[in-house]
Amino acid sequence: MRDRVEVPISQKYNLTLEEAAEYFNIGTNRLREITDENKTSMVIMVGTKRLIKRKKMEEYLDKITVL
Repeated sequence: MRDRVEVPISQKYNLTLEEAAEYFNIGTNRLREITDENKTSMVIMVGTKRLIKRKKMEEYLDKITVL
């Protein structure tokens, strides 16, 4: 049996809403709104679970001045 390896958030390709909220310091409700607007480019849906593509979200935040 293998031990589960913890990958640091900064090295993960996809983040859950909770991980993204912690990483980007943005509330989960606001993240949900942002990803609803940009679902095709920065979200992967796994069933009903929403995973945010970390690098795409970083690129989005680099381009905006108001959140």
